[in-house]
Amino acid sequence: MIRVAFHGRRVGGWVVGLADRAETDKPLQPVLKVSGLGPPPDVLDLTTWAAWRWAGRRSALLRTASPPGMVVSLPPAPSELVTLSAPRRAESVTSSIGGVVAEAFGRARLAVVRVPPGEDLLPFVVEAAGRGDALVLAPSLSAAGFLAARLRRMGHPVAVVPRDWARAAAGGCVAVGARAAAWAPRPALGAVVVLDEHDEGYQEERAPTWNARDVAVERARRAGVPCVLTSPCPSLQALAAADLVTPARADERAGWPVVEVVDRRAEPPGSGLYSQRLVAVLRQAQPEARVVCVLNRKGRARLLACAACGELARCERCDGAVSLETVSPGAGELACRRCGAARPPVCLACSGTRLKTLRVGVTRVREELELLAGRPVAEVTADTDAGLPPPDAPVLVGTEAVLHRLAGALVPAQGPARARVVAFLDLDQELLASRYRAAEAALALLARAARLVGGRAGGGRILLQTRLPASEVIDAAVHADPSRLAVVESARRAALRLPPEVAMALVSGEAAPAFVAGLAGTPGLEALGPSAGRWLVRAADHDVLCSGLAATARPQGRLRVEVDPLRA
Repeated sequence: MIRVAFHGRRVGGWVVGLADRAETDKPLQPVLKVSGLGPPPDVLDLTTWAAWRWAGRRSALLRTASPPGMVVSLPPAPSELVTLSAPRRAESVTSSIGGVVAEAFGRARLAVVRVPPGEDLLPFVVEAAGRGDALVLAPSLSAAGFLAARLRRMGHPVAVVPRDWARAAAGGCVAVGARAAAWAPRPALGAVVVLDEHDEGYQEERAPTWNARDVAVERARRAGVPCVLTSPCPSLQALAAADLVTPARADERAGWPVVEVVDRRAEPPGSGLYSQRLVAVLRQAQPEARVVCVLNRKGRARLLACAACGELARCERCDGAVSLETVSPGAGELACRRCGAARPPVCLACSGTRLKTLRVGVTRVREELELLAGRPVAEVTADTDAGLPPPDAPVLVGTEAVLHRLAGALVPAQGPARARVVAFLDLDQELLASRYRAAEAALALLARAARLVGGRAGGGRILLQTRLPASEVIDAAVHADPSRLAVVESARRAALRLPPEVAMALVSGEAAPAFVAGLAGTPGLEALGPSAGRWLVRAADHDVLCSGLAATARPQGRLRVEVDPLRA
């Protein structure tokens, strides 16, 4: 990594190759400073591929693959890789999963393992660690840190990337990290493991929208080493690309908790979020066996209407729905999450000040649950303080952040994070979400809840309140068989020509019309739109899609290209 003079400024850059002679007749300027070591040659080549694969700038990928600070030298590598004794290795492997681990790593190519949520994932990491410089990806930084601590206790040298970038580059250790760790330097890559490969946290939201799972798979393919993806509910993308390894049906059923479905179709309108069964469960809750309620709606009220004229409460700036947010005890304001505008709780149509709630948020739900349960209820969302919730709260309510907070360590049902029941107050909101991956995302949410309550033998359960009891997602969870959803969803995607049946990209921004016009006539590409200022570009596979995007000149102006969009 170097710094050079460019238009009167000192800018950073990367040396990605050397030439015998200059490609210009102009005088060359000296390098002002060598900042330190950068990505190794194999990662440099990978960034070139990824820039093409996700239609983005290579510099953004090089920045992610570089050390977070200046690295001028590497620490000495261990003289030999630490190999655990057979008894120590056996400590991490249960009889139900030992055969699955061996089968997954014994495959000649990529393998995806359907591991039930009640099973520990450490055996896959231990197996990879014994094969050389292993690369292990976890869906979050907290999960990666927890996993690294467990490996160190077992005697493995570990580098947590990107913090320990230099240690990973020296080799002789296991590199563990979240999304950015897919670019970690590995001098002698021996195996790659991606835990919970379905997790949306592996995909970068900024363009280029690269996916760490796919980067890791390509890296293992180039190195010719085993790559194992684990998930309780593998994504269709992984199932289309890899060999599926599953445990015995009895073992898989034992790894899922009991799933109880509360069918609310027969209940009268206006009965709210709280079924009789839910209220009974809440009143039995105890701090040592708490109940966790999930509702993906923040604030006090997410949809309101004027009590006088019936008009929906909407934003005067962008016409979006506004929610009631508490600004001080006894006082609130209407806030728009789309544009950020705020105003007092007044109807724009008739100036009425009485608003009725049509769809409540978790803050209002917490207040109502305290009255129903007769005991303290704590609220957990992405905006609340980090760390575990109060240990003396027998009932928790929050968005899906409460599941990430309690079950983010990839270890099922242990310690203060233990819950006896996880109740989804409005599962239909997840099932009917307006994106093509809604069913997969809903099952992933149930799998995370299952990890929190533990397997069937632990006595925990998941409570689903729904008016869609025949949904394939619920069927898959009840029978502890994710393939029941995968088969139906795969056929549905094929009929609708959605990934993984096709490769897809979303194009948006002020320069999008000109860019899409430039794509016209490219063989194999189909452009649909515009819809809400976005165009959908499809092709039979990524070779056709990415080659077409790369061959089209980018016009002046803001342009965003999302390859493999999550929320289309």
